[in-house]
Amino acid sequence: MTSLILRTMVRLLLPLLLMFSVFLLLRGHNEPGGGFVGGLMAASGFALYSIAFGSATARRILRIDPSTLIGLGLFVAMFSGLITFWLNQPFMTGLWFKVSLGSLGKLELGTPLFFDIGVYLTVWGVTLSTIFALEEVS
Repeated sequence: MTSLILRTMVRLLLPLLLMFSVFLLLRGHNEPGGGFVGGLMAASGFALYSIAFGSATARRILRIDPSTLIGLGLFVAMFSGLITFWLNQPFMTGLWFKVSLGSLGKLELGTPLFFDIGVYLTVWGVTLSTIFALEEVS
């Protein structure tokens, strides 16, 4: 596509859409959002970039193959469930760990967050694989 307006706006929108996708990911445990919606939002930013500049340029900007995102996401989601076995808990039990940040206080991380990160990466990778394949065919 040769629209100067679209190309300019996509350059500005991509970082905003990626930040919003991370916001949706982190917000999703207790409120609407989560890994699925966040992954779709991240993919939509690259879909717009792909429409404006082509899929080859979008793949170059992504810097990682979408199939690698899928594999990494599945690994993270699986690891979040399997970590409970090492602690003699049922599969996919929500476990929370407190991490000290020094003078900033304590941060609570849990296996549900890691599962959501896995879903986020998997959905992002699957959606981008589909979008790139459809654009490259046409």
